[in-house]
Amino acid sequence: MSYQRIQASEIANYVYCRRAWYLRRMEGFAPENVRELAHGRSHHQEHGRIVQQSFWLRRLAYALLFITVFVITFQLLKGL
Repeated sequence: MSYQRIQASEIANYVYCRRAWYLRRMEGFAPENVRELAHGRSHHQEHGRIVQQSFWLRRLAYALLFITVFVITFQLLKGL
């Protein structure tokens, strides 16, 4: 018996509309709004890239803040 892999997005589709999931998965019907789906997929990819970039920029900001506080503290202690 061979098992087919089910993706997380398919579970969401199933929960949203079981009939649409069945028609696509079991009967092989394709959605009619392919262009809109492709646009949505590219939008989500771009959003994910922006979120990832903001994560790294926040880490960089914390590192620069830490270095700045360290340098100022070092300069203050050096002057004593």
